[in-house]
Amino acid sequence: MKVLIVKTSSMGDVLHTLPALTDAMCAVKDIRFDWVVEENFSQIPGWHPAVERVLPVAIRRWRKNWFGSQAREERVTFKRELQLQSYDRIIDAQGLIKSAALVTRLAKGEKHGLDSNSARESFASWWYDKRHEISKKQHAVERMRELFAKSLDYEKPETVGDYAIAGHFLSNLPTDANRYLMFLHATTRDNKHWPESHWRELIALMANSGLSIKLPWGSPHEYQRALRLAEGFDYTEVLPKMPLEQVALNLAGAKAVVSVDTGLSHLTAALDRLNITLYGPTDPGLIGGYGKNQYIIRSPHGNNMNSITAKSVAEKLMQVME
Repeated sequence: MKVLIVKTSSMGDVLHTLPALTDAMCAVKDIRFDWVVEENFSQIPGWHPAVERVLPVAIRRWRKNWFGSQAREERVTFKRELQLQSYDRIIDAQGLIKSAALVTRLAKGEKHGLDSNSARESFASWWYDKRHEISKKQHAVERMRELFAKSLDYEKPETVGDYAIAGHFLSNLPTDANRYLMFLHATTRDNKHWPESHWRELIALMANSGLSIKLPWGSPHEYQRALRLAEGFDYTEVLPKMPLEQVALNLAGAKAVVSVDTGLSHLTAALDRLNITLYGPTDPGLIGGYGKNQYIIRSPHGNNMNSITAKSVAEKLMQVME
């Protein structure tokens, strides 16, 4: 069976879809997937053993200059690549008008997706041949697993979902694997940030742990923050800018990770690495870290991330590493 997945973004959403592929791979003989995904996340689907072809799309970038010549040419090329293959099933796992109207409707095959009550944008369901009711009162991973099970006609397993990507990295771990911590300090929303003073206190508390600390970053302001966090701590390294696969390799080799609510935290979960995620304004019950070795510290004062103390995080970290 040949299936097309339409799940374009964000990083966390793309990663949350992977366990559904693993379920399907076990339930349906010889199933293979193609995947339409935003260009920034195009490395992720190829890490899963059931994915055959990745079709990058640039909807986010095209929208900035929709009628420009480059955007038009890229859309024509994408449509041609998309329609080279006819599919037994097409699963729109995004549930948005942009994915349904700009991608799913153009693909060749029976189109499945969330019904109007289940999709984030109800009108997206107009473009599907088969619509499935999926409860919103469950974790995003379980929603995707249920959608795939109903779309591909098998019973959703009761076991915990398996991302099935950790093995992709095991043969190429860093030489210092299991001798360092990764601290994921960067996130997109200001109210998800943990104060720099708290990060520096946590780094200081790790001085006698025998472990070094690595700080990744993705943008210039995140780089400057990483430099400030590392200043004065000779066991703390600010990593160079690197592609997502290299970040994943470093995460896969970490003894443990401490993170705020960010896409890389979900990547850590997908790699089955020990991870403590700090939450303030978001509900981890629906979109939090899913899988093995995932721990949560929630702010005792709602949205106020300042109320999570470095001491409490250090104590939890040492406890779970033991």
